[in-house]
Amino acid sequence: MSTVSLKRRLVSMLYDSFLILALIFIGTIPFIALRSGEAVESGSTSYKFTLFLIFYFFFVSFWYLSGRTLGMQSWKIRLISFDGTKPNLTQCSVRFIAAIFSWIPLGMGFWWQLIDKDNLSWHDHLSKTRLNLEIK
Repeated sequence: MSTVSLKRRLVSMLYDSFLILALIFIGTIPFIALRSGEAVESGSTSYKFTLFLIFYFFFVSFWYLSGRTLGMQSWKIRLISFDGTKPNLTQCSVRFIAAIFSWIPLGMGFWWQLIDKDNLSWHDHLSKTRLNLEIK
């Protein structure tokens, strides 16, 4: 099993961020339409919840259905459980929530990978999943 470097992980996330940005634009259209073209209020709970759902369904559905997002596919990365099997829906959901907390303290949960003996981030540990480099 080949581990994935932090650099490869972050570049894959950059690829995915372009797709997420497009989905955010699409998800924002109804909110602007309902306000007759006016900007969405910054404190709108329904808008924030919609954005959360866009992020959740993007990542969790890709991880659960194919083990990788499009960015991960470009960089030959696959998400697997610690036992080498496809992650279940609970693991994918835990990974998503834990990844949010990995970002909060200045990305410390990601930087942890650099000192972890198994090259794992916080959300890898919490979800009992890991990124695997696909070498073919």
